[in-house]
Amino acid sequence: MKRMSLSLRLALAPALLSSALFLGACGDDDNNPTEDDSRVTQELVVTFADKVVVPTYARLATRLTEMDAACVALAAAPTADKLTAARAAWRASRIPWEQSEGFLFGPVDSFGYDPALDSWPVSHTELDAVLASNDALTQQYVSNLANEQKGFHTLEYIIFGNSGGTKTVDQLTARELEYMKALSAELKSVGQALHGSWAESLGGNPPFRDTLATAGQSGNTAYPSVQAAAQEMVGGITTILDEVANGKIADPYTTRDPDVVESQFAYNSLEDFANNVRSVENAYLGHLQGETKTGSSLRDVVGVDSALDVKIRQQIAASISALGAVAEPFRESIRNEAERPKIAAAQEAIRTLHDTFQGEVLPLVTK
Repeated sequence: MKRMSLSLRLALAPALLSSALFLGACGDDDNNPTEDDSRVTQELVVTFADKVVVPTYARLATRLTEMDAACVALAAAPTADKLTAARAAWRASRIPWEQSEGFLFGPVDSFGYDPALDSWPVSHTELDAVLASNDALTQQYVSNLANEQKGFHTLEYIIFGNSGGTKTVDQLTARELEYMKALSAELKSVGQALHGSWAESLGGNPPFRDTLATAGQSGNTAYPSVQAAAQEMVGGITTILDEVANGKIADPYTTRDPDVVESQFAYNSLEDFANNVRSVENAYLGHLQGETKTGSSLRDVVGVDSALDVKIRQQIAASISALGAVAEPFRESIRNEAERPKIAAAQEAIRTLHDTFQGEVLPLVTK
């Protein structure tokens, strides 16, 4: 199963703006923001952009650069320790990526960074064809490959093997090492471009950070009101919760097919899912884990320590806890009758959280 495209996922979530508006985000149209007395303020979107989105992408770019260095070192002198280091760097890179999936809108969709980084499942047949060819496996060559032949999961397959890291360094062929280097270089390049698209002016477009942070200001056709930006924020949350519960978990759970499990080779699936929920938590609180809150957030819109706020925070914790109760590797648990009720419980916890954001938070930002 191919990962559902973001455009389709967004189409399933109400009240979201089309990311096609991105390229016209700062046109000359004179739309004036609508005045209201809600808690949906300019500060809300500025805090989200500056304290959640941009720092997450900065961390991703850094981790992918470190992963590329580890892969270069492994290719230059393959040893067991360097293979372990490359695997650790891959896992470390997954954390900020999965924690960014609560806001898969803007450049990550418009410029195709999401599928270039994270398409799955890996096509073994096509991967073997690349390895069997006489083509020079450069970064440029990899950049032009189909998404299922590059990105996180192709690299995962090469360095972990098919069983959670049982592949030894001696089993890495020269051709695989060549492919690995090109893959990691391309991942680093995409990660830098993704961060840059939010933090810098690229291709005549302003930083998308500015597009989001100036929601409701004159000329902003992507977000003609602050409410429109807040709806995008909540839509990103509901979209990833729906995908985790009804895609990432449901598809392999229903079919009992390990081949459609994300991050199955590294046995990192459940950690990925938990970080998707943490992405929701970060977006809701308005800061990353371990950081101090300094501005308005969706939690302020809901009401700090209100009954709804308490419920949301409890449901986030319950979702992460339920995922933690499932045994890894997830690809084996889906066929283990003792684990399947735990998987169903995790799925239900995430669906409950989704429904709370959809039914109780979204209306607060659409007033």
